[in-house]
Amino acid sequence: MSKTEIVYDDFARVEMRLGRIVEALEFPKARNPSYKLCVDFGDFGTRWSSAQITNYAREELVGRRVVCVVNMPPRNIAGFLSEVLILGVPNAAGAIILLTAADDAELGGEVA
Repeated sequence: MSKTEIVYDDFARVEMRLGRIVEALEFPKARNPSYKLCVDFGDFGTRWSSAQITNYAREELVGRRVVCVVNMPPRNIAGFLSEVLILGVPNAAGAIILLTAADDAELGGEVA
């Protein structure tokens, strides 16, 4: 099941960068079980995200390297401003597996 075909220029507008989760907080106000995550992008700075990835314990998220879309407009989720979209792929059970990069990839580096 493919989505509508796009051209390279469409894809090139999506800015994806590598970050590291530095803080993971409970988010009880969210409609669906979620965490508030602070992501460090090195020289690019830190941004917050709301993510429905509660198949991970908060403790195992801190320090994890993640790939994020950073150029989408912020989204207000239950009074919290989510600034980036953390990317993942569902496994067979539907749990989200976070996308990452090798340890020697630079924080804040843009996905090419």
